[in-house]
Amino acid sequence: MRALHIITGLGVGGAEQQLRLLLRHLPVDCDVVTLTNPGPVAAGLAADGVRVTHLGMTGNRDLAALPRLARVIRRGRYDLVHTHLYRACLYGRIAARAAGVRAVVATEHSLGDSQMEGRPLTAAVRGLYLLGERLGRATVAVSPTVAERLTRWGVPAPRVTIVPNGVDLARFAYDPAARRRTRERLGLPADAFVVGAVGRLAPGKRFDVLIRALGRLPDDCRLLLVGGGPQEGALRRAAREAGVAGRVLFAGERPYTDDLLSGTCGGPDLPALASAMDVLAAPSAEEAFGLAVVEALAAGLPVRYTSCPALQDLPLDAAPGARRVPCDAGAYARALAEVRAAGPGPRTAPEAARHYCITRSAARLMDVYAAALAAPHIPLQAPLRSPDTPVTPVHVSVQQGADPS
Repeated sequence: MRALHIITGLGVGGAEQQLRLLLRHLPVDCDVVTLTNPGPVAAGLAADGVRVTHLGMTGNRDLAALPRLARVIRRGRYDLVHTHLYRACLYGRIAARAAGVRAVVATEHSLGDSQMEGRPLTAAVRGLYLLGERLGRATVAVSPTVAERLTRWGVPAPRVTIVPNGVDLARFAYDPAARRRTRERLGLPADAFVVGAVGRLAPGKRFDVLIRALGRLPDDCRLLLVGGGPQEGALRRAAREAGVAGRVLFAGERPYTDDLLSGTCGGPDLPALASAMDVLAAPSAEEAFGLAVVEALAAGLPVRYTSCPALQDLPLDAAPGARRVPCDAGAYARALAEVRAAGPGPRTAPEAARHYCITRSAARLMDVYAAALAAPHIPLQAPLRSPDTPVTPVHVSVQQGADPS
Protein backbone atom coordinates (compact mmCIF):
# COMPACT_ATOMS: atom_id res chain seq x y z
CA MET A 1 0.00 0.00 0.00
CA ARG A 2 1.14 3.54 -0.81
CA ALA A 3 -0.28 6.36 1.29
CA LEU A 4 0.11 10.13 1.23
CA HIS A 5 -0.31 12.13 4.43
CA ILE A 6 -1.29 15.78 3.97
CA ILE A 7 -0.88 18.16 6.91
CA THR A 8 -1.20 21.93 7.27
CA GLY A 9 2.35 22.44 8.61
CA LEU A 10 5.26 20.60 10.18
CA GLY A 11 6.38 22.81 13.03
CA VAL A 12 6.83 21.46 16.56
CA GLY A 13 3.22 20.71 17.49
CA GLY A 14 1.23 17.83 18.90
CA ALA A 15 -0.47 16.72 15.68
CA GLU A 16 2.73 17.13 13.70
CA GLN A 17 4.84 15.08 16.09
CA GLN A 18 2.06 12.52 16.40
CA LEU A 19 2.20 12.07 12.61
CA ARG A 20 5.94 11.39 12.73
CA LEU A 21 5.48 8.90 15.54
CA LEU A 22 2.70 7.09 13.68
CA LEU A 23 4.72 6.79 10.48
CA ARG A 24 7.47 5.05 12.44
CA HIS A 25 4.98 2.30 13.31
CA LEU A 26 2.75 2.01 10.23
CA PRO A 27 3.68 -0.87 7.88
CA VAL A 28 2.87 1.35 4.90
CA ASP A 29 4.95 3.14 2.25
CA CYS A 30 4.16 6.75 3.19
CA ASP A 31 5.00 10.18 1.79
CA VAL A 32 4.03 13.52 3.34
CA VAL A 33 2.89 16.84 1.89
CA THR A 34 2.96 19.92 4.11
CA LEU A 35 0.85 22.82 2.84
CA THR A 36 2.93 25.39 4.73
CA ASN A 37 5.81 25.70 7.21
CA PRO A 38 8.21 22.80 6.58
CA GLY A 39 9.62 23.16 10.08
CA PRO A 40 11.63 20.86 12.38
CA VAL A 41 9.27 17.90 12.10
CA ALA A 42 9.77 17.92 8.31
CA ALA A 43 13.50 17.48 8.92
CA GLY A 44 12.76 14.69 11.39
CA LEU A 45 10.56 12.87 8.90
CA ALA A 46 13.27 13.17 6.28
CA ALA A 47 15.77 11.71 8.74
CA ASP A 48 13.38 8.77 9.14
CA GLY A 49 13.46 8.22 5.38
CA VAL A 50 10.05 9.76 4.65
CA ARG A 51 9.79 11.91 1.52
CA VAL A 52 8.32 15.34 2.35
CA THR A 53 7.02 17.86 -0.19
CA HIS A 54 6.29 21.49 0.64
CA LEU A 55 3.31 22.68 -1.40
CA GLY A 56 4.08 26.36 -0.78
CA MET A 57 0.53 27.38 0.06
CA THR A 58 0.34 31.11 0.74
CA GLY A 59 -2.86 31.30 2.80
CA ASN A 60 -6.28 29.86 3.53
CA ARG A 61 -7.66 31.17 0.22
CA ASP A 62 -4.82 30.02 -2.03
CA LEU A 63 -7.09 28.08 -4.37
CA ALA A 64 -4.24 27.54 -6.83
CA ALA A 65 -2.90 25.03 -4.32
CA LEU A 66 -5.73 22.63 -5.15
CA PRO A 67 -4.61 21.62 -8.66
CA ARG A 68 -0.97 21.54 -7.52
CA LEU A 69 -1.89 19.15 -4.76
CA ALA A 70 -4.01 17.03 -7.10
CA ARG A 71 -1.01 16.69 -9.42
CA VAL A 72 1.19 15.52 -6.53
CA ILE A 73 -1.39 12.86 -5.71
CA ARG A 74 -1.77 11.69 -9.32
CA ARG A 75 1.96 11.38 -9.85
CA GLY A 76 2.41 9.47 -6.61
CA ARG A 77 -0.25 6.90 -7.59
CA TYR A 78 -1.32 6.58 -3.99
CA ASP A 79 -3.85 4.01 -2.84
CA LEU A 80 -4.93 6.20 0.08
CA VAL A 81 -4.71 9.83 1.21
CA HIS A 82 -4.78 10.69 4.91
CA THR A 83 -5.28 14.34 5.91
CA HIS A 84 -4.50 16.07 9.22
CA LEU A 85 -5.67 19.46 10.60
CA TYR A 86 -8.45 21.67 9.27
CA ARG A 87 -6.89 23.33 6.22
CA ALA A 88 -5.22 20.14 5.05
CA CYS A 89 -8.45 18.19 5.53
CA LEU A 90 -10.41 20.65 3.42
CA TYR A 91 -7.92 21.04 0.57
CA GLY A 92 -6.62 17.48 0.79
CA ARG A 93 -10.01 15.81 0.48
CA ILE A 94 -10.93 17.89 -2.56
CA ALA A 95 -7.60 17.32 -4.28
CA ALA A 96 -7.58 13.60 -3.52
CA ARG A 97 -11.03 13.07 -4.99
CA ALA A 98 -10.10 15.19 -8.01
CA ALA A 99 -7.06 12.99 -8.51
CA GLY A 100 -9.22 9.86 -8.42
CA VAL A 101 -7.59 8.36 -5.33
CA ARG A 102 -9.19 5.14 -4.06
CA ALA A 103 -9.76 6.14 -0.43
CA VAL A 104 -9.54 9.32 1.66
CA VAL A 105 -9.21 9.30 5.45
CA ALA A 106 -8.99 12.34 7.73
CA THR A 107 -8.01 12.65 11.39
CA GLU A 108 -9.70 15.25 13.55
CA HIS A 109 -6.99 16.18 16.07
CA SER A 110 -8.33 19.28 17.76
CA LEU A 111 -12.11 19.77 17.76
CA GLY A 112 -13.53 21.34 20.91
CA ASP A 113 -17.01 22.52 21.79
CA SER A 114 -16.19 26.15 21.05
CA GLN A 115 -12.89 26.09 19.15
CA MET A 116 -10.87 24.15 16.61
CA GLU A 117 -7.08 24.22 16.66
CA GLY A 118 -7.23 27.11 19.12
CA ARG A 119 -9.52 29.26 16.96
CA PRO A 120 -13.20 30.06 17.61
CA LEU A 121 -15.69 27.91 15.75
CA THR A 122 -18.04 29.73 13.41
CA ALA A 123 -20.94 28.68 11.20
CA ALA A 124 -18.71 29.13 8.15
CA VAL A 125 -15.97 26.89 9.58
CA ARG A 126 -18.52 24.22 10.41
CA GLY A 127 -20.18 24.46 7.01
CA LEU A 128 -16.91 24.11 5.09
CA TYR A 129 -15.85 21.24 7.31
CA LEU A 130 -19.05 19.30 6.65
CA LEU A 131 -18.84 19.93 2.90
CA GLY A 132 -15.30 18.61 2.80
CA GLU A 133 -16.04 15.70 5.09
CA ARG A 134 -18.49 14.26 2.55
CA LEU A 135 -15.63 13.79 0.10
CA GLY A 136 -13.79 11.41 2.42
CA ARG A 137 -14.29 7.75 3.18
CA ALA A 138 -13.79 7.93 6.96
CA THR A 139 -13.12 10.49 9.67
CA VAL A 140 -10.89 9.47 12.56
CA ALA A 141 -11.60 10.99 15.98
CA VAL A 142 -8.81 10.91 18.56
CA SER A 143 -11.24 10.25 21.43
CA PRO A 144 -14.89 9.30 22.01
CA THR A 145 -15.43 12.90 23.10
CA VAL A 146 -14.34 14.16 19.67
CA ALA A 147 -16.43 11.46 17.97
CA GLU A 148 -19.50 12.71 19.84
CA ARG A 149 -18.74 16.30 18.84
CA LEU A 150 -18.42 15.28 15.19
CA THR A 151 -21.76 13.49 15.15
CA ARG A 152 -23.36 16.44 16.95
CA TRP A 153 -22.00 18.65 14.16
CA GLY A 154 -23.70 16.47 11.57
CA VAL A 155 -21.08 13.91 10.52
CA PRO A 156 -22.87 10.54 10.13
CA ALA A 157 -21.87 8.23 12.99
CA PRO A 158 -20.96 5.29 10.69
CA ARG A 159 -18.28 7.48 9.06
CA VAL A 160 -16.55 8.21 12.38
CA THR A 161 -13.94 5.85 13.81
CA ILE A 162 -12.01 6.34 17.04
CA VAL A 163 -8.24 5.96 16.84
CA PRO A 164 -6.66 7.61 19.89
CA ASN A 165 -3.36 9.40 19.91
CA GLY A 166 -0.46 7.20 20.84
CA VAL A 167 2.53 7.51 23.16
CA ASP A 168 6.02 6.06 22.81
CA LEU A 169 6.20 4.51 26.28
CA ALA A 170 9.91 3.74 26.06
CA ARG A 171 10.80 7.34 25.17
CA PHE A 172 8.80 8.80 28.07
CA ALA A 173 9.90 6.29 30.73
CA TYR A 174 11.30 8.06 33.78
CA ASP A 175 15.07 8.55 33.64
CA PRO A 176 16.72 9.76 36.89
CA ALA A 177 19.95 10.61 35.06
CA ALA A 178 18.02 12.76 32.56
CA ARG A 179 16.28 14.41 35.52
CA ARG A 180 19.61 15.48 37.04
CA ARG A 181 21.09 16.65 33.73
CA THR A 182 17.97 18.58 32.75
CA ARG A 183 17.64 20.36 36.06
CA GLU A 184 21.29 21.34 35.99
CA ARG A 185 21.01 22.63 32.43
CA LEU A 186 17.87 24.65 33.20
CA GLY A 187 19.18 25.99 36.50
CA LEU A 188 16.50 24.24 38.54
CA PRO A 189 17.59 23.33 42.09
CA ALA A 190 17.80 19.59 42.71
CA ASP A 191 15.38 19.89 45.66
CA ALA A 192 12.88 22.23 43.94
CA PHE A 193 9.27 21.10 43.50
CA VAL A 194 8.73 21.52 39.76
CA VAL A 195 5.23 21.93 38.34
CA GLY A 196 5.24 21.19 34.64
CA ALA A 197 2.82 22.41 31.97
CA VAL A 198 3.01 21.46 28.29
CA GLY A 199 1.15 22.99 25.37
CA ARG A 200 0.78 25.92 23.04
CA LEU A 201 0.99 29.23 24.86
CA ALA A 202 -2.48 30.33 23.87
CA PRO A 203 -5.38 31.69 25.95
CA GLY A 204 -7.35 28.44 25.80
CA LYS A 205 -4.64 26.53 27.67
CA ARG A 206 -5.17 28.77 30.74
CA PHE A 207 -1.56 28.70 31.89
CA ASP A 208 -2.27 32.04 33.58
CA VAL A 209 -4.14 30.00 36.20
CA LEU A 210 -0.92 28.17 37.07
CA ILE A 211 1.04 31.41 37.35
CA ARG A 212 -1.48 32.76 39.86
CA ALA A 213 -1.48 29.42 41.69
CA LEU A 214 2.32 29.52 41.94
CA GLY A 215 2.07 32.76 43.89
CA ARG A 216 0.21 30.87 46.61
CA LEU A 217 2.79 28.07 46.85
CA PRO A 218 6.07 28.01 48.84
CA ASP A 219 9.23 29.53 47.38
CA ASP A 220 10.76 26.15 46.56
CA CYS A 221 8.05 25.58 43.91
CA ARG A 222 8.85 26.31 40.27
CA LEU A 223 6.68 26.38 37.15
CA LEU A 224 8.19 24.90 33.97
CA LEU A 225 6.19 25.98 30.90
CA VAL A 226 6.98 23.93 27.78
CA GLY A 227 5.67 25.36 24.52
CA GLY A 228 5.56 28.46 22.38
CA GLY A 229 2.77 30.70 21.19
CA PRO A 230 1.20 34.14 21.06
CA GLN A 231 0.49 34.42 24.78
CA GLU A 232 4.09 34.17 25.94
CA GLY A 233 4.43 37.92 26.44
CA ALA A 234 1.19 38.12 28.42
CA LEU A 235 2.23 35.18 30.60
CA ARG A 236 5.59 36.77 31.33
CA ARG A 237 3.80 39.97 32.38
CA ALA A 238 1.43 37.95 34.56
CA ALA A 239 4.41 36.29 36.25
CA ARG A 240 5.98 39.69 36.99
CA GLU A 241 2.70 41.06 38.34
CA ALA A 242 2.26 38.00 40.56
CA GLY A 243 5.82 38.37 41.89
CA VAL A 244 6.89 34.95 40.63
CA ALA A 245 8.87 35.84 37.49
CA GLY A 246 12.00 34.30 38.99
CA ARG A 247 10.19 31.02 39.59
CA VAL A 248 8.65 30.60 36.11
CA LEU A 249 10.82 29.03 33.42
CA PHE A 250 9.76 29.30 29.77
CA ALA A 251 11.37 26.34 28.02
CA GLY A 252 9.99 27.06 24.55
CA GLU A 253 8.88 24.47 22.01
CA ARG A 254 10.44 21.06 22.53
CA PRO A 255 10.28 18.03 20.24
CA TYR A 256 9.51 14.51 21.41
CA THR A 257 12.89 13.25 20.24
CA ASP A 258 16.34 14.73 20.75
CA ASP A 259 17.34 14.18 17.12
CA LEU A 260 15.61 17.45 16.21
CA LEU A 261 17.37 19.57 18.80
CA SER A 262 20.73 20.29 17.22
CA GLY A 263 19.34 22.40 14.41
CA THR A 264 16.36 23.94 16.16
CA CYS A 265 15.88 24.94 19.78
CA GLY A 266 18.71 23.17 21.62
CA GLY A 267 18.36 21.90 25.16
CA PRO A 268 16.52 18.86 26.52
CA ASP A 269 13.69 17.17 24.64
CA LEU A 270 10.18 16.68 25.98
CA PRO A 271 10.76 13.27 27.66
CA ALA A 272 13.80 14.64 29.50
CA LEU A 273 11.76 17.63 30.66
CA ALA A 274 9.04 15.27 31.89
CA SER A 275 11.65 13.41 33.96
CA ALA A 276 12.67 16.73 35.51
CA MET A 277 9.11 17.54 36.65
CA ASP A 278 7.39 16.50 39.89
CA VAL A 279 3.81 16.94 38.70
CA LEU A 280 2.05 17.96 35.48
CA ALA A 281 -0.74 20.53 35.62
CA ALA A 282 -3.19 20.99 32.73
CA PRO A 283 -5.78 23.71 33.46
CA SER A 284 -7.30 23.87 29.95
CA ALA A 285 -11.08 23.57 30.21
CA GLU A 286 -11.52 22.17 26.71
CA GLU A 287 -9.39 19.45 25.10
CA ALA A 288 -9.85 16.98 22.26
CA PHE A 289 -7.65 14.28 23.80
CA GLY A 290 -5.15 15.53 26.38
CA LEU A 291 -1.92 14.15 24.96
CA ALA A 292 0.31 16.07 27.40
CA VAL A 293 -1.50 14.40 30.30
CA VAL A 294 -1.04 10.91 28.86
CA GLU A 295 2.65 11.56 28.15
CA ALA A 296 3.09 12.75 31.73
CA LEU A 297 1.49 9.54 32.98
CA ALA A 298 3.89 7.57 30.76
CA ALA A 299 6.70 9.39 32.61
CA GLY A 300 5.21 8.26 35.94
CA LEU A 301 4.12 11.75 36.96
CA PRO A 302 1.12 12.61 39.10
CA VAL A 303 -1.26 14.76 37.07
CA ARG A 304 -3.76 17.46 37.94
CA TYR A 305 -6.01 18.39 35.02
CA THR A 306 -9.26 20.14 34.19
CA SER A 307 -10.15 18.43 30.89
CA CYS A 308 -8.69 15.24 29.47
CA PRO A 309 -11.01 13.09 27.32
CA ALA A 310 -8.29 10.43 27.14
CA LEU A 311 -8.73 9.80 30.87
CA GLN A 312 -12.42 10.57 31.09
CA ASP A 313 -13.04 7.73 28.62
CA LEU A 314 -11.25 5.16 30.84
CA PRO A 315 -12.09 3.58 34.21
CA LEU A 316 -11.07 5.68 37.21
CA ASP A 317 -8.50 3.17 38.42
CA ALA A 318 -6.61 3.30 35.08
CA ALA A 319 -4.78 6.43 36.26
CA PRO A 320 -4.70 6.51 40.08
CA GLY A 321 -2.23 9.40 40.08
CA ALA A 322 -4.51 11.71 38.09
CA ARG A 323 -7.11 14.05 39.59
CA ARG A 324 -9.52 16.55 38.05
CA VAL A 325 -9.28 20.12 39.32
CA PRO A 326 -11.52 23.10 38.51
CA CYS A 327 -9.92 25.75 36.29
CA ASP A 328 -9.25 28.07 39.20
CA ALA A 329 -6.00 29.38 40.69
CA GLY A 330 -7.00 28.60 44.26
CA ALA A 331 -8.08 25.06 43.40
CA TYR A 332 -4.82 24.39 41.57
CA ALA A 333 -2.74 25.86 44.41
CA ARG A 334 -4.44 23.51 46.88
CA ALA A 335 -4.14 20.49 44.58
CA LEU A 336 -0.44 21.10 43.87
CA ALA A 337 0.31 21.72 47.55
CA GLU A 338 -1.21 18.31 48.32
CA VAL A 339 1.05 16.63 45.74
CA ARG A 340 4.09 18.41 47.22
CA ALA A 341 3.15 17.38 50.76
CA ALA A 342 2.68 13.73 49.72
CA GLY A 343 6.25 13.54 48.47
CA PRO A 344 7.59 11.63 45.47
CA GLY A 345 6.09 8.28 44.58
CA PRO A 346 7.18 5.53 42.18
CA ARG A 347 7.68 6.83 38.65
CA THR A 348 5.95 3.99 36.82
CA ALA A 349 3.45 4.27 33.99
CA PRO A 350 -0.15 3.37 34.94
CA GLU A 351 -2.56 1.34 32.81
CA ALA A 352 -3.93 4.53 31.21
CA ALA A 353 -0.56 5.26 29.60
CA ARG A 354 -0.13 1.67 28.42
CA HIS A 355 -3.64 1.78 26.96
CA TYR A 356 -2.46 4.52 24.59
CA CYS A 357 0.71 2.81 23.40
CA ILE A 358 1.55 3.98 19.87
CA THR A 359 1.69 0.45 18.48
CA ARG A 360 -1.94 -0.08 19.45
CA SER A 361 -2.98 3.17 17.75
CA ALA A 362 -1.07 2.23 14.58
CA ALA A 363 -2.81 -1.16 14.47
CA ARG A 364 -6.22 0.50 14.80
CA LEU A 365 -5.38 2.91 12.00
CA MET A 366 -4.43 0.02 9.73
CA ASP A 367 -7.93 -1.38 10.28
CA VAL A 368 -9.37 1.98 9.16
CA TYR A 369 -7.19 1.91 6.06
CA ALA A 370 -8.28 -1.63 5.19
CA ALA A 371 -11.96 -0.74 5.52
CA ALA A 372 -11.55 2.44 3.46
CA LEU A 373 -9.83 0.54 0.65
CA ALA A 374 -12.41 -2.24 0.68
CA ALA A 375 -15.38 0.10 0.24
CA PRO A 376 -16.67 0.78 -3.31
CA HIS A 377 -14.87 3.64 -5.03
CA ILE A 378 -17.05 6.55 -6.17
CA PRO A 379 -15.12 8.86 -8.56
CA LEU A 380 -15.56 12.61 -8.58
CA GLN A 381 -17.26 13.76 -11.76
CA ALA A 382 -15.30 16.94 -12.44
CA PRO A 383 -11.58 16.56 -11.72
CA LEU A 384 -9.42 19.64 -11.39
CA ARG A 385 -6.99 20.37 -14.17
CA SER A 386 -3.38 20.79 -13.10
CA PRO A 387 -1.57 23.99 -14.08
CA ASP A 388 2.15 24.17 -14.64
CA THR A 389 2.83 25.85 -11.30
CA PRO A 390 5.73 23.94 -9.69
CA VAL A 391 5.56 22.35 -6.26
CA THR A 392 8.41 23.35 -3.97
CA PRO A 393 10.41 20.58 -2.28
CA VAL A 394 11.47 21.06 1.33
CA HIS A 395 15.04 22.17 2.09
CA VAL A 396 18.06 20.06 1.28
CA SER A 397 17.69 17.70 4.25
CA VAL A 398 14.46 16.43 2.72
CA GLN A 399 14.56 14.30 -0.41
CA GLN A 400 14.70 16.39 -3.54
CA GLY A 401 12.09 16.33 -6.30
CA ALA A 402 9.02 18.37 -7.08
CA ASP A 403 6.53 15.56 -6.42
CA PRO A 404 6.51 12.20 -4.67
CA SER A 405 6.70 9.34 -7.11
